[in-house]
Amino acid sequence: MKKTGWLSFVVLCMNANLVFGASGPGIFSGQADIGGVLKPGSVDFDPAKGEYLITGGGENMWFTNDAFHFVWEKMSGDFTLTANVRFLGTGENPHRKACLLVRQSLDSDSAYADVAVHGSGLTALQYRETPGDSTHEIQSDVSAPLRVRLEKRGDYFSMWVAPAGGELKPAGGYLSVPLKEDFYVGLGVCAHDNATIEKAVFSNVELIPVATPANVTPALESTLETVAIASTDRRVVYHTSDHIEAPNWSRDGTYFLFNRGGRIYKLPVTNGTPQLLDTGAAIRCNNDHGISPDGTLLAVSDQTGADNKSRIYLLPVDGGPARRITPLAPSYWHGWSPDGKTLAYCAERNGEFEVYTIPVEGGEETRLTTAPGLDDGPDYSPDGQFIYFNSERTGLMQIWRMRPDGSEQTQITSDDYNNWFAHPSPDGKWIVYLSYAKAVKGHPANQDVMLRLMSLADGKIHVLAKLFGGQGTINVPSWSPDGKNVAFVSYQLVYP
Repeated sequence: MKKTGWLSFVVLCMNANLVFGASGPGIFSGQADIGGVLKPGSVDFDPAKGEYLITGGGENMWFTNDAFHFVWEKMSGDFTLTANVRFLGTGENPHRKACLLVRQSLDSDSAYADVAVHGSGLTALQYRETPGDSTHEIQSDVSAPLRVRLEKRGDYFSMWVAPAGGELKPAGGYLSVPLKEDFYVGLGVCAHDNATIEKAVFSNVELIPVATPANVTPALESTLETVAIASTDRRVVYHTSDHIEAPNWSRDGTYFLFNRGGRIYKLPVTNGTPQLLDTGAAIRCNNDHGISPDGTLLAVSDQTGADNKSRIYLLPVDGGPARRITPLAPSYWHGWSPDGKTLAYCAERNGEFEVYTIPVEGGEETRLTTAPGLDDGPDYSPDGQFIYFNSERTGLMQIWRMRPDGSEQTQITSDDYNNWFAHPSPDGKWIVYLSYAKAVKGHPANQDVMLRLMSLADGKIHVLAKLFGGQGTINVPSWSPDGKNVAFVSYQLVYP
């Protein structure tokens, strides 16, 4: 904080209701309308109640430019900004916003991150990575929280929420927006209609600088999310302090499967509590699993054997005894042929990881790839004409495809990323895959990664999401049955 000196700095941290002279409202030093605001905004601070009544106009805080009223303090370093938030009146627009935010500048197209509470109750971590870029968001699964927090740790921002009567907890939003020091931190209100104004009250406001000691180990929490293909909007489905991996979307679209601690869990799409799935003797499952095209069977890769090596098993999708399919190990399931008769997988044989197939009844496996180096992640196209896989045979890990008999092996991507685990959409028009930076070897956890989408018609590539993830994010097929969304797992570092 570069405003008041060390003594005032300490007082600010301890008492957010203190007024710092006539230069600004409460703990903040400035206010301004940002962008093209037709009706000017204002702030009234009540020292006795410690409340900020902010009036704001503006068309929106979205796309490439923002228009709203901003009450701010200039800062550097890490911080938490926490407040109770409520709107006054019924409001003209359900998407009016009351925000806790940080901005690189006061320009309307500035890079920023915020926790935005909408008039409808929707609460989201919104962000713009660079000036003039499009805005994106991660929607919380908690509606109309009583108290919210925006936290900055290095380049990462996270969203915390507390429902009425509930504890303030991480909400699953976690992303990187690099900002240069100094930046602007504060409160904002947007009417979402430039012809009107809206009012919101922020109370019990705490703006606290934080430091992270070098000897502190953060906890790693997990979030099952979905991302919409059309808008790239992300939605939190389930957040947990446990480590979860590799979501499948059920064939009827009603639930997810994921791995946690070697077991498979079932989670309703419309929230709820995960339920342990009976997988028989297969109780050391890894993150390679998937549902048959007719929705009746589940393939799992399990390491229960005495040699601690993965083998593929089949069991009823609703749980039951597991039947071993691959006697040889290690074998890691990745794809199911559209007719349900064949499994595709990665296996190590004689020191080489290659792509294999095997009938669902078991029997002889067929080797499809022979190139030196790792070949992994096979998944069938929905018409059964191709198997997509990733291979490092040309240097970096890239996406390839081949015919189901292994012929016509063709490289699909060629760029400066390491690309893994391509999964075709149900309509066969797209593939989604996981991209690591060029310097990253393998597919480790706890990395800055991207989910990318390629159009198979013209080869154009779009970024669906940037996240902290990697191993466990999208190892297995996770498209929604209608092809409109993809499920994945992101991770978050939480400090005590």
